[in-house]
Amino acid sequence: MLIRRATPADQAAIHRVHSEAFRREEGVTPVEAPLVDGLRADGDLLDALSLVAMHDGEVVGHVCCSPARVGEDRVAAVGLGPLGVLPAHQARGVGSALVHAVLGAADACGYGVVVLLGNPDYYTRFGFVTASTLSITAPDPAWGKHFQARTLAGYKSTHAGAFEYAPAFSRI
Repeated sequence: MLIRRATPADQAAIHRVHSEAFRREEGVTPVEAPLVDGLRADGDLLDALSLVAMHDGEVVGHVCCSPARVGEDRVAAVGLGPLGVLPAHQARGVGSALVHAVLGAADACGYGVVVLLGNPDYYTRFGFVTASTLSITAPDPAWGKHFQARTLAGYKSTHAGAFEYAPAFSRI
């Protein structure tokens, strides 16, 4: 497996990954695929934090981050997601490798905190904690323990307050 930055040539494969990874019902496109398309169209898909996993020359996974706001700070935080892996490649470490890679890239880019909405049983292994423990408030209080944050080297305790995802998230 190789992890690399996504390129414009990967767009169709990325859409396929998220469509298949999150499909719950045949013939219904899950929201994650058009979310990535919306982030890209808005210019909010951060190039350095849009990564694909390749296996035998095929894109089998994708993770991305987009700009976010925490409190009044519009540069310290990014929202992670979606993270998708083709069903035939799930439970093989592809998702974990993508998360490790995107966290390392976000840290290298100087971000202070990565925030996501996801399963705590999965994301705690990467150092994510319930965001409220860092005084980061979810857009929807019902998200509870599923709204998580991971601090990076650039983190400061002032990176706190209400969290706001990129606009494409509010259109899904």
